Amino acid sequence: MPSRPRTTINRPVFAASAFFILALVLFAILTPESAQRLFSVVQDWILTNASWFYVLTVAIILIAVVFLAFSRYGDIKLGPDHSRPDYRDVTWFAMLFSTGMGIGLMFFGVAEPVMHFIDPPVGAGSTVFDAREAMSITFFHWGLHAWAIYAIVGLILAFFSYRHGLPLRLRSALYPLIGNRIHGPIGHAVDVFAIIGTVFGVATSLGVGVSQINSGLNHLFDLPVTIPVQIGLIAIACGLATISVASGLDRGIRMLSEFNLILAVLLLLFVLVLGPTVFLLQAFVQNTGSYLSDIVHKTFNLYAYEPNDWIGGWTLFYWGWWIAWSPFVGLFIARISRGRTIREFVRGVLLVPAGFTLFWMTVFGDSAIYLILVDGAQNLAEIVRADSSLALFAFFETLPLASITSFIAIVMVVVFFITSADSGALVVDLLASDEARNSPVWQRIFWSVLMGVVAIALLLADGLTALQTATIASALPFSIILLVAIWGLFKALKLDATKRRIRYQTITRSQPLVGGQGWQRRLRNIVMMPTRRHVLRFIDDVVVPAMEAVANELRRQGYEVNVGRDAENGQADLHVEHHGEYLDFSYAVRPLEQMQPSLAMDEDSGQEERRYCRAEVFLREGGQDYDIMGWSNDEVIGDILDQYERHRQYLHMVHGSTRSKPEPESGD
Repeated sequence: MPSRPRTTINRPVFAASAFFILALVLFAILTPESAQRLFSVVQDWILTNASWFYVLTVAIILIAVVFLAFSRYGDIKLGPDHSRPDYRDVTWFAMLFSTGMGIGLMFFGVAEPVMHFIDPPVGAGSTVFDAREAMSITFFHWGLHAWAIYAIVGLILAFFSYRHGLPLRLRSALYPLIGNRIHGPIGHAVDVFAIIGTVFGVATSLGVGVSQINSGLNHLFDLPVTIPVQIGLIAIACGLATISVASGLDRGIRMLSEFNLILAVLLLLFVLVLGPTVFLLQAFVQNTGSYLSDIVHKTFNLYAYEPNDWIGGWTLFYWGWWIAWSPFVGLFIARISRGRTIREFVRGVLLVPAGFTLFWMTVFGDSAIYLILVDGAQNLAEIVRADSSLALFAFFETLPLASITSFIAIVMVVVFFITSADSGALVVDLLASDEARNSPVWQRIFWSVLMGVVAIALLLADGLTALQTATIASALPFSIILLVAIWGLFKALKLDATKRRIRYQTITRSQPLVGGQGWQRRLRNIVMMPTRRHVLRFIDDVVVPAMEAVANELRRQGYEVNVGRDAENGQADLHVEHHGEYLDFSYAVRPLEQMQPSLAMDEDSGQEERRYCRAEVFLREGGQDYDIMGWSNDEVIGDILDQYERHRQYLHMVHGSTRSKPEPESGD
């Protein structure tokens, strides 16, 4: 009989997060009036007492991300030093593009600029000044701050997972602060808050998306706009997402995202060409300049001198939404960014999707404002004021082919809806599961269904107001975790940079050239082009005995040392586990095939592709880009000792202020 799939649940994380979410769902469904009152009290408390914290947190995140791009840490790779990006730049940018697109752009592309224009945070509205300010505020909400939040989470996940071999979880960022305790209750709590934030962030997107789908279907087919209809639409869309989750159709998700991206670009070009084209291009340049020149003021503006509820309904909602959504988007970004330097990562994640997003907002938002301000389309302003979910469809009515473009917009929102629920469920399932094992289907289905149920419960409680409150509230504890994680990231980067500096310091080789034979043998090693078979024999005959000699001496000193040989890839490695809380030492030699350089003395010059093999040294940080093929046993031992000496020097610099010497231990 085939064995039944074992559960991969991380029980404390799964139970705590599922219990909290289900309890809130039952509370919202069974006592909607009490839920409404509670959500109102929570939002008022956050707006009154914690708005400064949200604003300061997002400001710190943006400053940290920009600093990393220009600092000495920018050259550190998200992976071993020898790693290369998994995707070409064009493919990577396209995937970031598709991540930048979402339900929010479809819902708010027209609605937000128009709402800021007719009802600004300060002033009467509907003036030329208000038009400029409306786009400046929209850029502020959808620009660098949002992508800085995604970037810092993706950076944390990628750095600790790909470079240090820790779990692809936010808890790993606390490793420099609490060590192996990340695998205990503290780490579980971090993952629980990440799950709760993700579930409410996705549920908010589902609620916003279903509201727009319902309005679009009403606009085209007179389908009534009611809560029961929206619940039915959520059920249908989540059912489709659940089927995708159950089947694991990663390629299908990717194809849907690419399909949506193509539709988005076509829709963008359609509006750009048929709208006030020159004005839109001028406005984009001016909007960008205004946004950049005013970014510091807006980042820290809490309207303390003009108190109002505007910031809670807009800025705080967005900051909470981005923070709650960040584990999902950050994990996606981390998975496609292995092998890139931190500088490349920040440049790509901040500039590419943000640039596309801001251009989208200009084309749709400024076109709508132009219609109202110049062409006198006051009915568009009234429709947006009455029901923001109708904004996009009312805008399309002012252009040719309105029915077709409205239908395409509905299709895009539905696809975004499905892929968001699908991908969100997979990410939450990963956070709630043990590492390195594929989870059974029922776990992924559970989270997919639960996200739909949460969206329905919040709609029943108080519609979009409840969704906003839940998002802002769930992001509060996660914001604290994120700040601690940033501290952990910077601490780890400082240690990493210190080790890199020590590693690249010049240390004289321990075996000097003796007599004529020494330099002659070294010259032969430089010009020879050995085969893989030669390198494997060298590893067996020279490298492994050298490692065993060093290992035996260290064992006599009381350290635990392992020497291994991987028959599959030919690698030999020495691993010293004597440091306990300190970083272990790893030295490996791996056969790597390379193309022969053109200056090689190759008799068979007619053969287009000749390869040779190198015996390259690998440390924990990755390949060191030097070849030890042909070295003597003593020279290999000397190189191991050189690298180990640098490792000890690094440990002394990092921990010397608290402990003079690491003591050997028998095990972990």
